Amino acid sequence: MIPILQTTAWAAFQRSLGKTVHEAGGPGWGFVAIEEKTPLGTYLYVPYGPCASDTAAFRLALGALRALAKRRKCHYVRVEPVAAGLGGADDAAARLQGAGLVRAPKDIQPHLSWKIDLTRPVEELLAGMRGTSRNLYRNIHKKGVTFESSTDPADLPVLLGFLHAVSGRAEFKAQSDDYLSKAAATLMPAGAAKLFIARLDGEPIAAALSYDTADARVYAHAAADDAHRKLNAGIPLLVTMMMDAREAGMGEFDMWGVSPEDEPDHPWAGFSRFKRSFGGAQVEYPGTWDLPVNVAMYRAYGLARRLRTGAARALRTIQKPVQKPVRNHTR
Repeated sequence: MIPILQTTAWAAFQRSLGKTVHEAGGPGWGFVAIEEKTPLGTYLYVPYGPCASDTAAFRLALGALRALAKRRKCHYVRVEPVAAGLGGADDAAARLQGAGLVRAPKDIQPHLSWKIDLTRPVEELLAGMRGTSRNLYRNIHKKGVTFESSTDPADLPVLLGFLHAVSGRAEFKAQSDDYLSKAAATLMPAGAAKLFIARLDGEPIAAALSYDTADARVYAHAAADDAHRKLNAGIPLLVTMMMDAREAGMGEFDMWGVSPEDEPDHPWAGFSRFKRSFGGAQVEYPGTWDLPVNVAMYRAYGLARRLRTGAARALRTIQKPVQKPVRNHTR
């Protein structure tokens, strides 16, 4: 199964953002690689890729990426293999290291995702959800709420308006309007994105944008009108997206990134619980890895990053406000 980030449609979207994008493939492998700039030079980024049918094909993809990086004078290649016959997380790490890769300083795309199998019967899918979610989906029409979908980029401002409101009232940073508008303009006509809207008596109260392949739908961007939060329209809207994907023949609904279940204080913990409430299973990827091509420059990049991180940590320590002692009020 090819991730949306490794499709020709996604490559076209990245080019619309002004990126230099490379696509290549061979028997059992393929990749979309994006040139990314840093103060020290350029590297190739392969989001959730390269795609490979097995370990041998993965090594062929790495060879092609190394050769491309040399031609483009890129210092390293950053990869995120999700399906290359690498085995479990521990086996994958050993095999990636054996192929000459090193763990990246941090993951770019999430290394944990939450996925729902859409090949099951509808009643089984609903039974796997939290009861309140299931009941909302079945009964919210009684409150005058309807759902519709669109592949017309001109409808995107419905979602943008809700995202602006959410960004204004919470510690949440949405993608820019330009980014989402270009995503819609490129992906929606190609059948690689779809907008879903919940309406109350004809007026929009929630919206969500999916990214689609022939096999899977990704829950990408969503927001709702706070004035109608008691209706919880975002929940049945999400279930509607799932059922629509199932009817279209997709076998998987990808909730995208989640936090580890044993980290309740993780910044993603709240919406990760929300995603898990719809049933499904956690999927773990090997994470983000680097293939050094110009070793000297890659080491210089690592040193610059460590120096920058250390300086930022020191600055935060200096700027940390002094806390006044708290008086003990115990009686």
